[in-house]
Amino acid sequence: MPLTVAEVAHIAGLARLGLTAEEITVYRDQLSAILDYAGMLQTVDTSAIPPTASALSLRNVMRSDTVEPSLATEDVLANAPDAVDGYFRVKAILGPEAP
Repeated sequence: MPLTVAEVAHIAGLARLGLTAEEITVYRDQLSAILDYAGMLQTVDTSAIPPTASALSLRNVMRSDTVEPSLATEDVLANAPDAVDGYFRVKAILGPEAP
C-alpha cells in the first residue's frame, strides 16, 4: 500500500515532526513497506488460534514472605547524618521551611 507524499506530510504534522522533502520521501518508502507487511499478516489464517492476552503463562515469580529479625534502631541510625527521636531527619522539601 504505497503512501503519497501528502499522506506522509499529514502524518508528520499529526506527530508534530518537521520533516524535509528528502525525509518525507524516505519515510514514505519505509512506512509503505511496513503497511505492506501488515497487509500480508492480515492474510494469515488464524481461525484455529485462540485469542490470548499474553504468550507467556501467568505465574508469580516472587518468593513468599518470611518474618526475620530486623536491625536495632540504634544500629540503623548509627551512620545517619541527623537523627531525632529514633527517626531520620531530612531537610523539608515542602512548606515554609523549604529552601
